[in-house]
Amino acid sequence: MTYAPEPAADGTPPGEPRAGARRRGAGCLLEVLETLVLTLVIYLLIHTFVAQPFEVEQESMIPTINPNEYVLIDKITPRFDTYRRGDIVVFNPTGGGAGSVPFIKRVIGLPGDTVRLENGRVWVEPPGGIAVRLDEPYVVLDANGATAPTLPRDPEGTVEWVIPAGHYFVLGDNRVRSQDSRVFGPITQEQILGRAFVRYFPLDRVGIISRPTYDGLPDRASPQPTPAAWWWSYPRGGSSATIQVSIARG
Repeated sequence: MTYAPEPAADGTPPGEPRAGARRRGAGCLLEVLETLVLTLVIYLLIHTFVAQPFEVEQESMIPTINPNEYVLIDKITPRFDTYRRGDIVVFNPTGGGAGSVPFIKRVIGLPGDTVRLENGRVWVEPPGGIAVRLDEPYVVLDANGATAPTLPRDPEGTVEWVIPAGHYFVLGDNRVRSQDSRVFGPITQEQILGRAFVRYFPLDRVGIISRPTYDGLPDRASPQPTPAAWWWSYPRGGSSATIQVSIARG
């Protein structure tokens, strides 16, 4: 005589997973989904408000930052302080639309400064101060081993700029190849996504990106911004969940 298998105690038909096992499987799947969602949220928060990776693809920051190097930009400390002279910043280009590629340059002129080019060198006059010729050991060298000259790059041959409030004058370290404030003028603070502070690839060049000092010049503008506004003042361009590519335009 053949006997048919009896249903499980919980009523589950023979051959089917028990209800408890199904519930445990669904619970595990839910935990995995919750972990993935939490990880994504944490990533987006860090990416938007704290730090963001950028790949530099071209040549405008040679020799300080070379093509195909990766830097991490700090987004949080500039919300409590101004950008300083000598900072390397990543920013949305002037006139760039949605999806435009960010630029990376060095802050040379602060709000209120007058920046002037003279005999291939950069002079900066702070508000109420005297003009100082910048000592720029980071600038690329020419074929003769001397510091490459900083020459006008716009059609008008502009050699002097007065930096408005809330603006910064930026230059690439590779002065011969850089499209910078000599072309499009000072940039606004709202265009800046953050300050490059660490190079993390290639491994043989990993390290903190140092900021130079300039004798005779203040390193920051005044007055300081109000820290209370930091949570809503982030540029929209820095909220993408993907690793953006910063092309140092040549």
